[in-house]
Amino acid sequence: MSTFLGFNFKHFRGDLFGGITAGIVALPLALAFGLQSGLGPAAGLYGAIFISFFAAMLGGTNTQISGPTAPMTAVSMVVIAGIVTANGGNLEKAIPAILAVFVLAGLIQILMGVLKLGQYIEYIPYPVVSGFMTGIGVIIIITQFLPMLGYYPSNDNTYVNSFKPAAEEVLLERILKEEANEEILVLEDFAETVRRANAITKEEINMEAVALAKNNASGVVGSLRVLTRAVQNINWIEFILGLLTIFIIYGFKRITSAVPSSLIALIVITLIAYYFIPSYRKIPEIPSGFPQLQWRVFTNFNLGQVTPFIISAISLATLGAIDSLLTSIVADNLTKTKHQPNKELVGQGVGNSIAALFGGIPGAGATIRTVVNINSGGKTRLSGMVAGVLLLLTLLLLGPIASQIPAAVLAGILVTVGIGVMDYKGLKHIGSLPRSEVVVMLIVLILTVFVGLIEAVIVGMILSSVLFMKKISDVIENRTKASPLREFSREIPWMEEEKFFKKYGDKVYIKHLDGPLFFGFASRFQYMMKALPDIETVVMRMDKVPYVDQSGLYAMDDAVEDLQRQGITVVFTGLHGQPKLMFERFKLVPGLVPEKLSFETFEQCTTWLEKHIDEEIESN
Repeated sequence: MSTFLGFNFKHFRGDLFGGITAGIVALPLALAFGLQSGLGPAAGLYGAIFISFFAAMLGGTNTQISGPTAPMTAVSMVVIAGIVTANGGNLEKAIPAILAVFVLAGLIQILMGVLKLGQYIEYIPYPVVSGFMTGIGVIIIITQFLPMLGYYPSNDNTYVNSFKPAAEEVLLERILKEEANEEILVLEDFAETVRRANAITKEEINMEAVALAKNNASGVVGSLRVLTRAVQNINWIEFILGLLTIFIIYGFKRITSAVPSSLIALIVITLIAYYFIPSYRKIPEIPSGFPQLQWRVFTNFNLGQVTPFIISAISLATLGAIDSLLTSIVADNLTKTKHQPNKELVGQGVGNSIAALFGGIPGAGATIRTVVNINSGGKTRLSGMVAGVLLLLTLLLLGPIASQIPAAVLAGILVTVGIGVMDYKGLKHIGSLPRSEVVVMLIVLILTVFVGLIEAVIVGMILSSVLFMKKISDVIENRTKASPLREFSREIPWMEEEKFFKKYGDKVYIKHLDGPLFFGFASRFQYMMKALPDIETVVMRMDKVPYVDQSGLYAMDDAVEDLQRQGITVVFTGLHGQPKLMFERFKLVPGLVPEKLSFETFEQCTTWLEKHIDEEIESN
């Protein structure tokens, strides 16, 4: 039985390996994001467990692995800090309101899915997706420079000591804020300020300096900032472990793809390090114990505390939606599948709400972990659920064992993920694409790496929209009669086709393309091509297609390849102007489709078709 309770077990081995590998990669990230948020490592792990499981079970992207992500954690950190401040700096007192905001964010995502707002994400143009994918790859690689070299800023005493003056300022400022909240910051009580300042210990200063040093060396800019120090203080053991991990991942693929090479690398290098290298660096210690349901979200609920952060909840929900659906698009590009955006939002919302009820921080579809899952064999929703279950089992049973994994192994795995996630198809064609689309792709790439994901997407969408409107205006201006883009259902023969259609309509499907083949129509076009009836030949009438962009070109390329795999002959007619030039540059015609199957007019095409069909009938 390949299906049970709506789940497909046909690819269970791939889902198992994909989920396990993605779960292992997710583990240290979840702990780090939890720590960064301010709620502690356990909150990150709880978020990864529940979001991964429920978003996969109820979501609309088969291979998506969800959990805490950098953008979501950054916004969560601001929310947490604000609510803690509103509660006099008492984290324990603020937790019910914090988790209530997180639950609200999840409920808003569910509402977004119910209202079918997710479907609009598919209108993101290919150059934006391409720049985003390549930017993510660059981020992964650069941020793994330091762990690959075995350099950790918090362990560099010289570097940490340089932040001690700043640490003293932070601690003093904190005292002043506390006194202001306590309403004792007045001149006659200044002695109390001095007393508290004198009570600051060297350990407190050092801890604050460590935090500042880690923050200064975090992210892409931070990694590049301390790269010189990292090279000067390279840990050769860690560096060699990371290189061996990369070597095994790429080398094992040449032997077999039955078992994920990243999983083999992890096991082999961990065993080598455990038995032969006593001084290697391990991942952070994993907390144990089943997450407890936070009833305080309900029993201590205070509407007055939550109301000021409703906008924050909406921001979290919106960011999570965009983050998740962009990752869904990445998954679609890698697997050649189609996600269900509104269902995905519902799944993400449920996952975030449940995670918050157990004390977890919010998350979204995670690009890195999703790519790891796909590369390791994940095919269905079961892979995401496996990742969640693995994290839960790790929490309950395997903490001491999993804590032996070398940090360098995960760095090596992530470097290969970064290399693999880049959009080489788009990069390869930079010299052939219209300059405007190349500019959009590069701007999105740079903004993704150095500014942020949301900013990159917003700027990319605005630029793409403006450029597209300019192109369409130019096209319309140069045409005597506009041919608007229309939705297709059943093809109605054009006047010159009626005679031919009556005779050969059961063997030939004529596809009318009326207007530009661009990013807004590419997805619909691919869907229509997959829904064709059982025929032998498809004629693509390009007479009224004035413009083809990168998304439309790739959509046509994929459609032709799919048809040819089914043994269907593809013929083009009326290919001219910019579409003809683009098809020639990308070797679609001539190339994928021979030049002899591209005709100037439909009359020439019918002459060839009649002869071709008659020959087929005679041979049968």
